Amino acid sequence: GYDFAGVLKWFAERADRIILLFDAHKLDISDEFKSAIQAIRKNEDKIRIVLNKADMMNHQQLMRVYGAMMWSLARILQNPEVSRIYVGSFWNQPLIYEGNRELFEMEQDDLFDDLEALPRFAMVRRLNDLIKRAKAARIHSLIVSYLKSQLPMIGKDAKKKDLIKHLDVVFETVQNQYGVPAADFPDLDVMKEKLRKQDFTKFPNYDKALIAKVDKMLAEDIPRIMSLLPGEEQEKNRMGLGTIKGGVFEKVAMPYGKGIDAGIGEKIWIVTRDKSKYDDIFNTLEQQNGKITGRVARDELVKSKLSNNVLGKIWRLADHDQDGLLDNEEFALAMHLIKVKCEGSQIPEELPAHLIPPSQRKED
Repeated sequence: GYDFAGVLKWFAERADRIILLFDAHKLDISDEFKSAIQAIRKNEDKIRIVLNKADMMNHQQLMRVYGAMMWSLARILQNPEVSRIYVGSFWNQPLIYEGNRELFEMEQDDLFDDLEALPRFAMVRRLNDLIKRAKAARIHSLIVSYLKSQLPMIGKDAKKKDLIKHLDVVFETVQNQYGVPAADFPDLDVMKEKLRKQDFTKFPNYDKALIAKVDKMLAEDIPRIMSLLPGEEQEKNRMGLGTIKGGVFEKVAMPYGKGIDAGIGEKIWIVTRDKSKYDDIFNTLEQQNGKITGRVARDELVKSKLSNNVLGKIWRLADHDQDGLLDNEEFALAMHLIKVKCEGSQIPEELPAHLIPPSQRKED
């Protein structure tokens, strides 16, 4: 075994971005996932939340799920504001409910823009880490100096146990006395465990001058450094280092649609999903140089019980190279068009670009 929460904290402190992924139809947060979120919640500025597969719900259902998710995460993260939630369908399947397609596309663009801009804000993240460390050092100094000040001349060990037992009261006292936000305090249970191993008499006394230096750094020095960042960002942008480019960050259309539109925006030919089944049928038919004639195709296609007029249109669209024969891809396309028609969709006059057999597509 190992300290799972400790490992997560270590990675979270060094990561540029933390993405928590949820499926819209499976919002239950397990105890393990809850403990993982709690372990990294101090890194709220790095956390982004993705509500995936949201296309499986209509408008009303999605609103309810979004609200429930906000409520659950607010209790776990215990932050005044819940991190940004991106709603969408971040997979390569067609949308089930298309009503929110425009929203999903905008959310996807926003998420990718956020990830692309990570290099641009590298210095800001370093400064945020410095601020967190400074605040942590300040609050630890206030806590340990207060604990030392409470030790009596006699009975130090008993008093130490009592202070640790009522550490929540100590936190509240320090918070009220020095005006420290509650969010700056360390984890109560972790602090208790660490304090049990310490000798309170060796803690430093309260150093007002040192605390004042930290306060001055947070109030004056850090803002002055922040004011210098725009110039650095402009230089990075000029050198082309301001954003991540290429790969998954290339803008592409989101897969969407049903019927004849199913497969738009997908890299994989939609017919491929059932092609192995169509190939099994194709391999049983009489072939000439790997192709079947119109007569052979007709005997198979009429099993769909579609009208001759519809089957004629399907033949014309499937015979994309117009050689009067169908190869295995064209036959699979014909079977796909039959399936689309039998499911209630209309057959178009022209074959859509996303349905053209891969071997017959023109290279860009």
